[in-house]
Amino acid sequence: MTQEPLLRFGVIADPQYADLDPNPALNRYFRQSLAKLSEAVATLESEDLSFVMTLGDLIDRGRDNLEPALSVYRRSRHECLFLAGNHDFLVEPDKLATVHAVLGMPAPYYSFTRAGIRFVVIDGCEESLFSTMADPERHAKAQARLDALKAAGAENAMDWNAGVSEQQFAWIAGQLETARAQGQKVIVMGHYPLYPATDHCLWDAESLADLLSASPQVIAYLCGHDHRGGIGRKGSCWFVTFKGMVDTPEENAFSFVDLFGDRLEIHGFGREENRVLPLG
Repeated sequence: MTQEPLLRFGVIADPQYADLDPNPALNRYFRQSLAKLSEAVATLESEDLSFVMTLGDLIDRGRDNLEPALSVYRRSRHECLFLAGNHDFLVEPDKLATVHAVLGMPAPYYSFTRAGIRFVVIDGCEESLFSTMADPERHAKAQARLDALKAAGAENAMDWNAGVSEQQFAWIAGQLETARAQGQKVIVMGHYPLYPATDHCLWDAESLADLLSASPQVIAYLCGHDHRGGIGRKGSCWFVTFKGMVDTPEENAFSFVDLFGDRLEIHGFGREENRVLPLG
């Protein structure tokens, strides 16, 4: 069994920081997330990480809350990467177009390679009611998608969920094909769960889960959004949902992940669980 991981990276999900009083009925302790983020960043400093990924919902709402949260990450010696979640778009309509740039993202969806592993970062909020508020045509398209899901009785027909465009789906498929041609393993990251089915899943969950699970080079899909966490496996792909940081007054939730040739090891802190996920 390999002793040294091929790479190690940190994972944070759903801090949902805001300068707001708690909402215990929803298990949301917004203001406390700043201290939890500080603890997570400080703890991860002792690890040799390739990067730290935050899987969306850095803030709960309000553009003014982004800077205090981002300032915590600037203390880290590690590269801190982001993808946008639904709550990150609960900002003033004229600020919607700047969300990805403020998070330091190179594009709404993107890929990068570390230690020969291709990481594919998807934009689950592309077709949504919240990211399109300033664009009537895109907003109407998202509403039509949601209405169709509701008419079909879909469990995930919720306005806090969202979907990807045909263009992005084709881009994801292209990334997987490039990885196959280059002999790369792939880890995909997004905000919304894909599998198993829940009321928090991406609108396109089934088709995207089918694509990933049919691609032997894809070893895992990592996400947040459903603060309860979860895990499933379809084909050779693990689907891991990380628990939300915002959900408790004091107990934290974050992780680092070790990738070995034969397994993934998730080292959880606080509410997040330790997991050993065999590959192949």
